[in-house]
Amino acid sequence: MLNSEIRSKIDRLWDSFWSGGISNPLTVVEQISYLLFIKKLDDSEIAKEKKAKRIRRPYTTVFEKYIQDMDESEVTRLNLNSDNLRWSEFVHYDTENMFKNMQDKVFPFLKSYSDDDSIFADQMKDAVFLIQKPSLLYEAVQLISSINLDDNDTNGDLYEYLLSKLATAGVNGQFRTPRHIINMMVELMDPDINDIITDPSCGTAGFLVSASEYILRKYTDPNSVFTDEDGILHDKIGDMIDSDGWEHYKNKMFNATEFDPSMFRIAAMNLMLHGIENPQITQVDALSSQYDEEDKYSLVLANPPFKGSIDEGDINKSLRSVVKTKKTELLFLALIDRILDMGGRGAVIVPDGVLFGSSKAHKDIRKKIVEECELRAVISMPSGVFKPYAGVSTGILIFTKGGQTDKVWFYDMQNDGYSLDDKRNEIEANDIPDIIESFKKCMDDKELEPEKKDKWFFVDKSEIVDNGYDLSINKYKEIEYEEVVYEAPEVIMEKIEKLEMGILEDIKALKKMVNGHE
Repeated sequence: MLNSEIRSKIDRLWDSFWSGGISNPLTVVEQISYLLFIKKLDDSEIAKEKKAKRIRRPYTTVFEKYIQDMDESEVTRLNLNSDNLRWSEFVHYDTENMFKNMQDKVFPFLKSYSDDDSIFADQMKDAVFLIQKPSLLYEAVQLISSINLDDNDTNGDLYEYLLSKLATAGVNGQFRTPRHIINMMVELMDPDINDIITDPSCGTAGFLVSASEYILRKYTDPNSVFTDEDGILHDKIGDMIDSDGWEHYKNKMFNATEFDPSMFRIAAMNLMLHGIENPQITQVDALSSQYDEEDKYSLVLANPPFKGSIDEGDINKSLRSVVKTKKTELLFLALIDRILDMGGRGAVIVPDGVLFGSSKAHKDIRKKIVEECELRAVISMPSGVFKPYAGVSTGILIFTKGGQTDKVWFYDMQNDGYSLDDKRNEIEANDIPDIIESFKKCMDDKELEPEKKDKWFFVDKSEIVDNGYDLSINKYKEIEYEEVVYEAPEVIMEKIEKLEMGILEDIKALKKMVNGHE
């Protein structure tokens, strides 16, 4: 976790961006991402220079190569040298010179920079420098320079704190999934080092980051865990992963698609700062004909956009053959089933309407999941979980492709550890630990049979089929009503008469008191 001093600095910087005319939180995060990339690039080149010096080999930095490839007249016109492009050098410039240097020299370099090993670098050609106040740039550069970015835990926590400030919903029902809900879903799915994981609508890549951290913790020797001098716990070491496992982790395990270019850049930076240098992310609409992957992944974690729609002509034909609709929340379920390998697991957040919608498309997709997969669980979440972004009620579907549905585990989450209003203050009531414990226990022993009035219970497949594949928890949950005992009419009348007599006596006493004063 970040210490209070760094959090305070970030808060001040955030306010400075706002007062500096950049009020869109997404734009703020994107601009800071560019600066983080510039610093990380210089840090990487410094490390390569040191290594070359140790082995006594010449090394030409990417900054020097850029200038060598430029026209000499342009270099002269800009008065450009390689030091101008390096964070470690221009961090010492004064406010005005730093701003002009960034605007005229550094950003043009970044827009032309490419690196086969960096997914983020490939997106810089579309980057736009929007910081218009020299003092704001100077403040941002000094803040980033004051933070140790050599440690992945610190990098990740810094970026997560920035992302937590994305408190506005995007278009087509896109909004950031709360981190504690992501972590719950990852723990329920229990990924391991052999998994191939994807999120077909990754947003900021929160699911992939959480899965990566879970795996590192899972494969860390307890004896290797330590707390450093700053009080930061280092429990994501992964020292029990072998060389083949690391190769898989770095290059094949984490996959995603994201349509929005700004979100794509933020996702790439988020993964990079969490130590995932080569994620397989594609900027594409996963529902379109341009995305044709199938039978590939062992685990899908997703919170697809709700209430979105896509032009009928753009929808991949393989999805239209499963469910005839333009509703993205239904199409994404068909997509997830398509891209999962046989035996692969899916955990996906859906709006409540998907669970009980009466249209043919709604029923068709639910029938496919129940009949052609093993639907393992339906977790109902309260509507406040996604506030302040949205008040929509949601559920989580957990299923295995190609399995056979027998019994479905339902859980009625009533509290997630935070108040269900817009403030989302931390509270004591929290069903998440019980959900994780109960799910693991019930998946091991499906003969457990609590009463349906409890928070969790099983429903037989036959009962779901008889109800038109309705998956809403209220269809099956038994509600216990408290018995109310009513008094006999004569007893009630006797009480009313006594009450009336008392009122009359009070009136007589009041009149007597008034007359006595006269």
